[in-house]
Amino acid sequence: MEQTSVFIQARERVKSNVIDFVNEIGAMVQFGYSSIKVGFEKPYRYLEIIRHMEFVGNQSVFIIALTGLFTGLALSFQVYLGFKMVNATNLVGPIVALGITRELGPVLTGLIVAARAGGAMAARLGTMRVNEQIDALDVMGVNTRQYLIAPRIWATVICMPLLTAIFDFVAMIGSWFLVVKLVDLDEAIFWDKVKSVLEFRHINEGLFKAAVFGLVFSVVCTYRGFNTTGGAKGVGEATNRGVVTSMVMIIILDYFLSNLIRIFYLLIGTKV
Repeated sequence: MEQTSVFIQARERVKSNVIDFVNEIGAMVQFGYSSIKVGFEKPYRYLEIIRHMEFVGNQSVFIIALTGLFTGLALSFQVYLGFKMVNATNLVGPIVALGITRELGPVLTGLIVAARAGGAMAARLGTMRVNEQIDALDVMGVNTRQYLIAPRIWATVICMPLLTAIFDFVAMIGSWFLVVKLVDLDEAIFWDKVKSVLEFRHINEGLFKAAVFGLVFSVVCTYRGFNTTGGAKGVGEATNRGVVTSMVMIIILDYFLSNLIRIFYLLIGTKV
């Protein structure tokens, strides 16, 4: 009887957690939709979008470039060691190019920007909430979602593909440096193989993923910050939950987006 009671309690706890998770996802979707929608209403917040683009995009360039460089170096070295066993080192360039543009570029960029900019969004909005600054704006008749949320979401969606393009470019420079300058493979063969395999649709696939990742983590982090409760402790918890949830969702979404894109290619008769 006691074991049965423990099992029932565990089942009810899991059921409650699943229901809470589904409800929270629904609340986030509704929050993101309404925030994006009010962004099209007057007064338009162009200057706010540009200001947040500078924060999300410009201030992330260095860390994205640095990460991209060493990702290209590390990935190329491991691929080179593997292909060297089967005497196929000429394929290092195209394999790295496909891996970077389709997967690692958007995913790593999403994780880095979610940790840096997404965490800052949640912390800033959470601080404004507990200090009653958001309530003051509501009393003044300001649409807080239009003024505080929509510009952050749009700025992130715009900047993420641009940052991913920078990551891809620098990563390929790192790959070229290792393959050509350090292990002495032929430079002409390296670029010829890359051009023969890599297509614009592969790059566009990664840029599309990056925009989706930017939309997701900006909505998650702004939702957490906007609905913060519990004072300074609540701000820390909201920031932590926003960043962790964003990172997990980026990894999960990457798998599903890859499969959806593959299905789309099959439907239009394009080679995957």
